[in-house]
Amino acid sequence: MKSLLPTSVQIPKVLTIAGSDSGGGAGLQADLKVITALGGFGMSVITAITAQNTLGVTRIQDIDLDVVEAQIDAVLLDIGVDIVKIGMLASPEIVKTVAKSLRKHGVKRIVLDPVLRATSGASLGGDDTAQAMISELFPITTLITPNLDEASLLLGREIRGSNDFKLAAEELLDMGPQAVLIKGGHLDSTHTQITDYLMWRTIEDGLEVVQTKEFKHYRVNTVNTHGTGCSLASAIATYLADGHDLSHAVAKAIAYVEAGLEAGRFLSIGEGPGPLWHMHDFYPTTLLDEKDKH
Repeated sequence: MKSLLPTSVQIPKVLTIAGSDSGGGAGLQADLKVITALGGFGMSVITAITAQNTLGVTRIQDIDLDVVEAQIDAVLLDIGVDIVKIGMLASPEIVKTVAKSLRKHGVKRIVLDPVLRATSGASLGGDDTAQAMISELFPITTLITPNLDEASLLLGREIRGSNDFKLAAEELLDMGPQAVLIKGGHLDSTHTQITDYLMWRTIEDGLEVVQTKEFKHYRVNTVNTHGTGCSLASAIATYLADGHDLSHAVAKAIAYVEAGLEAGRFLSIGEGPGPLWHMHDFYPTTLLDEKDKH
């Protein structure tokens, strides 16, 4: 009897190129949790190893350039990808190696989270790394997702408020990426509403058109925010790989992270700011129910 089962099942294949977070809340560990939670197949290229927990980063060890390149080759020559998400690239040399490898393999869709500083304040890159990202990666990137600190570093001036988002996005878009999402979560924490600003290029009737959209959502009252930037970029990448258009992918990713922050409010992991709860769709009430019993 002929089997009715399909001979192959395709799911979104997402490669994260990022640093390792030994505490498990951010970096490629968070990326892989998000990709899996949203139904994708996650793969990883480690660019740096960090000694890190909820209190901060104590040490960073870059991975040798030839090893970074070999990891990319190994994944792309066999499994292939639908999209690449890039996080921490701690040096200009690593940026150039990653860009060269992605060009070599003809990768078409890239989400770049320009991680340059940890929430704790530890430097995860510098001006030279930022300039290398602009020259090497921005021209081949689908979307960049800087927070206010990262956007300010990339532009060389401080972004003070949401009124600055439009001009900042225009300037960042002129640097080469197809789209820019400026995240407003680092604005004054007394504000109960967060505004994220998306600007992207499209082609209509043979002409380039620039479109914009604001995403307004409430600020979750929690200290457990470790890994939110990594998680948002990975969620956007996974939704894009699953066939959603850019605006819809961003909206769904924001909703996913917001739900993870809400569910993670009651997590007690470490002595500092803990992570959001990436698996809220699978274990949505366990933590809340346990709290309500006491």
